[in-house]
Amino acid sequence: MGAFSYHGHGLCVEGVPLKDIALQFGTPCYVYSKKALLTQIEAYQNALKKLPHLICYAVKANGNLSLLQLIHEAGLGFDVVSGGEFLRAQKAGASGDKIVFAGVGKTAAELAQALEAGVYCINVESEAELLRLAQVAQNLKVVAPFALRVNPDVDPKTHPYISTGLKGNKFGIAMTEAQSLYVKTKNHPHLKAMGVACHIGSQITDLAPFIEAQKKVLQLVAELKTEGLKLTHIDMGGGLGVPYQDEAVPSVADYLAALVQPLLGTDLKLIVEPGRSLVAQAGVLVTKVEYIKHNADKTFVVTDAAMNDYLRPALYGAKQKIVNVVKNTTPTFKADIVGPVCESADCFLKDAEIAVQEGNLLAICDVGAYGFSMASQYNSRPRPPEVLVDGTNVTPIRARETLDSLLENELRLLKEISA
Repeated sequence: MGAFSYHGHGLCVEGVPLKDIALQFGTPCYVYSKKALLTQIEAYQNALKKLPHLICYAVKANGNLSLLQLIHEAGLGFDVVSGGEFLRAQKAGASGDKIVFAGVGKTAAELAQALEAGVYCINVESEAELLRLAQVAQNLKVVAPFALRVNPDVDPKTHPYISTGLKGNKFGIAMTEAQSLYVKTKNHPHLKAMGVACHIGSQITDLAPFIEAQKKVLQLVAELKTEGLKLTHIDMGGGLGVPYQDEAVPSVADYLAALVQPLLGTDLKLIVEPGRSLVAQAGVLVTKVEYIKHNADKTFVVTDAAMNDYLRPALYGAKQKIVNVVKNTTPTFKADIVGPVCESADCFLKDAEIAVQEGNLLAICDVGAYGFSMASQYNSRPRPPEVLVDGTNVTPIRARETLDSLLENELRLLKEISA
């Protein structure tokens, strides 16, 4: 857990007991470590020193503005998939030339937003999008920098919901079609081919799919060169997994060494778009045990956090560590750790061996990625706060929503209707 460790009987983040943070901000509450985030960023930067590169953090993993500002100040760019994420990157301080715009369904307004901001590259997902991009660029009287996102039909051996590089997925353009599309744009006055993009999925724990995908991308680059198209970069996306339950996962150094080696001696820049592997292990979700419930054949530990606060277990069947914030000396027992939402899917961990009592605090580990970013207000539950720890400094970076704030926009309209 890196920056999260036990001191005495209590789990701390850097120099601060999580129990104290829970007392100050309540539960459930997301807590992040600045040290853990910067350590992962440094690992990426060190591994890419030998090659021209651009590291673009995938904003979808966690879009908190304070975290984005830290990432920008550390020298990274951003990978965005919506106009809203583009605006977040800009608010964090990024200029357009440090942003790559991906996503399968970009609107004309989003394409214009990116071009007007001087985006570094737009990763195009279809011929229809390429035609739309050309029209938007013509309307704005600019040249649109683009890369085609190719689908290499490589199995990343991950959950099907986060697999994006197979021919049955909605993402990307078939390798067999990409070459002809590039050639069509060769002399286009409003399109400039910059590179080839490829992203095969998320939570990948084996290097082989990355290596196979890159070989296919480099083969396409070579074929395009014979057509007179000289590209400047390849974008290999992200997808490196994290050890949620002590799985064997390649290190950042080994992962990037595999991608860098084939590019040494070329003039190609490497773009990577890490998300989960940068921020997942920088965060925990602190929650309080409300009830211990005994049914005929099952025991349930009911927490005040729920699937609306952290969706991955309900959506993907994700499993990760859940630990006591304060060590408990009571006997362990087997239970499902669940939330209060009215769905049987609202379960964080089944058949957990745990020692806990009502009122105790638990920490759901490694939730810095796809935690708050996927949170909702389902069951009219306000979303939790986010807190950043830097040494002994504790800073709120998102306030807890209130019950009143859930209704604010509706009440305003209701009053207008009533009037």
